[in-house]
Amino acid sequence: MSLFVFKVIIIGPGAVGKTSLLHRFVENKFSFRYKLTIGADFLSKIIEYKPGTTIKLQIWDIGGQDRYKFLRSSFFDGANGALIVFDLSRWHTFEELEDWLKDLHEYAGKNIPFVLIGNKADLIEKSDELSERESAQVFAKKEKTYYVETSAKTGENVEDAFLNLTNKMLKNINYK
Repeated sequence: MSLFVFKVIIIGPGAVGKTSLLHRFVENKFSFRYKLTIGADFLSKIIEYKPGTTIKLQIWDIGGQDRYKFLRSSFFDGANGALIVFDLSRWHTFEELEDWLKDLHEYAGKNIPFVLIGNKADLIEKSDELSERESAQVFAKKEKTYYVETSAKTGENVEDAFLNLTNKMLKNINYK
């Protein structure tokens, strides 16, 4: 029996749905009330990856407001993987991702696996802003990572994002 414990950080600008993604994945819940994350918050989830292999994800929800930027280095320390989130309905949040990625590499290491998430898919039409959404795919391809559009509200692709990151973290430690 193998047990792996991974620290996962959820990062990105404020109000993109990081806390909602965390609660949807861990508790299968969604709240319409916006609650600012002060500093960081965290929850854990145990996954039966395959028979004989259990994975505990310690998921840290990092506050996205600039005023908490000075805390990032300590929150990123020891992370095994990251979900970088932006809001599909507020495209300017995508434009902030380069800074988040720079911080991730600086504080957690160049080789840390991450998944790019465009959240709030329920708020846009599939045909909306196709060129902008293609920019996210191009960004992910350039960074050699997975891009997925999620909805914390409906649960769409949320589990997929976390499981994809889990696979990347296992590959990073050469687990077969």
